[in-house]
Amino acid sequence: MARKMLIDGEVAKANEDNEQYDFDLFVIGAGSGGVRASRFSTQFGAKKVGMCELPFHPVSSEVLGGVGGTCVLRGCVPKKICVYGASFGGELEDARSFGWDLNEKIDFNWKKLLEKKTEEIVRLNGIYKRMLSNAGVKLFEGEGKVVGPNEVEVTQLDGTKLRYSTKHILIATGSRAQRPPIPGQELGITSDEALSLEEFPKSVVILGGGYIAVEFASIWRGMGATVNLCFRKELPLRGFDDEMRAVVARNLEGRGIHVHAQTSLAELVKTDQGIKVRTDHGEEIMADAVLFATGRAPNSKRLNLDAVGVEIDEVGAIKVDEYSRTTVPSIWAIGDVTNRMNLTPVALMEGSLFAKTVFGGQPSKPDYNNIPYAVFCIPPLSVVGLSEEQAIEQAKGDVHVYTSSFNPMKNSISGRQEKTVMKLVVDAATDKVLGASMCGPDAPEIIQGIAVALKCGATKAQFDSTVGIHPSSAEEFVTMRSVTRTISSGKPRTSL
Repeated sequence: MARKMLIDGEVAKANEDNEQYDFDLFVIGAGSGGVRASRFSTQFGAKKVGMCELPFHPVSSEVLGGVGGTCVLRGCVPKKICVYGASFGGELEDARSFGWDLNEKIDFNWKKLLEKKTEEIVRLNGIYKRMLSNAGVKLFEGEGKVVGPNEVEVTQLDGTKLRYSTKHILIATGSRAQRPPIPGQELGITSDEALSLEEFPKSVVILGGGYIAVEFASIWRGMGATVNLCFRKELPLRGFDDEMRAVVARNLEGRGIHVHAQTSLAELVKTDQGIKVRTDHGEEIMADAVLFATGRAPNSKRLNLDAVGVEIDEVGAIKVDEYSRTTVPSIWAIGDVTNRMNLTPVALMEGSLFAKTVFGGQPSKPDYNNIPYAVFCIPPLSVVGLSEEQAIEQAKGDVHVYTSSFNPMKNSISGRQEKTVMKLVVDAATDKVLGASMCGPDAPEIIQGIAVALKCGATKAQFDSTVGIHPSSAEEFVTMRSVTRTISSGKPRTSL
């Protein structure tokens, strides 16, 4: 069987390799990326595909996981279910202005939502297993590690170790939530535990300013909890467009979240009344729960990579080339464990292109340009392309910025003081739209369509020539006629 080698972006046939393997491909990690890669590999001609994954549990650990991975079992999916649940809090408040007579006190049942969430992730776990079975993928339950360039070892639940030879190894083990090194850190929880708490926390302190932090702040506040959000920068969501970050911060405060900018936690102390949280400013806050949303680390420690020569960087991310190949030619890696762009749809893309490259004979590099993404705070933020700051930094000429801030029709009736903000960033010389951002209801649904336009290289003139849907917020993207500001390239970027 010919071994396919990537040489300068081309697939070249090596000498015939008569060595027989137990598998054409063995995948360690059955999250979104790993499942996609294994299934597509069979479609591209891989005859024998194996995969291993840790036993299922809603809260992950070094020995617990589950088919479906973080996104399906303890990330995007259960989080979105909780966002839906939390959104009803504000919707019920607004409903009174639309003629709905509701009791003054409306109770929220956390345990009922938790039960429905668990039912859904169990259902999805079963669906993923069936997809693998239907694709002919052999699934092993246990912990996998690499023991040679073409050999893996799976430790089963009873401690039995199985070894298999494989032509290709794909590592798709994802990442895990981290805890900050502060006194009392064992009293805090991560996003894993936050989605499985037995009792609803009436008061919460959240440390972090990224996706997970602002999303859980919105979730718990929407369900009625007192929420204190602490982060080190002046604004949350570092790396996003500064103007949109300010909008999110304003909305969080408008929804009743206590925002503590430029604040970190110094210590957690257990008391009879709950957890006493001391900030680095000396402030003390009592809480039922403290959530650490301070980042995730690649899940690579227990894979035995050093022993086989697979290089990792200083944070534990596996080093790969443009085709997701590691420093060992027969070993590949995709998804969060490579720490490239840590989003589920990106892992799916990487998994698809891995299969196409290795088994389809079509070398294919992932394209990380114009990938849309969303932060499911309430209301959500969604973006695609460059932020204003990135555009200024990268542009060779002037940048036109178009913005629109308005009160959605629904809010004009309910009286909610929460504006929707939209933004387009345009290259002045070419008229090409470089980026789009929106913070407001339905932002992810709208930006997904805008992403297609940016992927096709749409110009501002083409946006302007598109007829809008009325009445809708989305139409604002095709009716922003006046330039809000023009910025010359080379202007220093702010750091908030």
